[in-house]
Amino acid sequence: MIVLGIDPGIAICGVVGVKDIKGKQTLIFSKEITTPSHTSSSSRLVTIYNELTGILKEVHPDAVAIEKLFFNTNTKTALIVGEARGVIELAVCQHGTHIFEYTPLEVKMSLTGYGRADKNQIQQMIKSILKLPAILKPDDVADAAAIALTHCFSYKMKQSTKK
Repeated sequence: MIVLGIDPGIAICGVVGVKDIKGKQTLIFSKEITTPSHTSSSSRLVTIYNELTGILKEVHPDAVAIEKLFFNTNTKTALIVGEARGVIELAVCQHGTHIFEYTPLEVKMSLTGYGRADKNQIQQMIKSILKLPAILKPDDVADAAAIALTHCFSYKMKQSTKK
């Protein structure tokens, strides 16, 4: 199974591909989609859509995992991230791939067993699970990897309870 994890954002959108074979996860793709702040928000959204469409064609994921939006005190930030998420969902749906959502708490619990884990703890777990020489950078890419791994573990649990 190949899972594409996405950390939605307008300035930086982290995208990571993880291959899960018999419970062993391997990093197969990692990219940050960046958009220049001096361009219009609609141009930035088109960039995210176009780049993600290309990634979906290249990676051919079986599933896409994305962070579930939560209400932010900064309404403007929440709105623009929601717009980015909308074009991400459009690209994924047009590709015919299922989208799975996970809250930050679910991601932390999945990777560390502790709902208040900090970024460093999560990054160290990602490094350990994927057997990487260093932690993933930037944070948006690391977050995307955490989301992809959460789906791998969650999917495995759901499959084992079906049997």
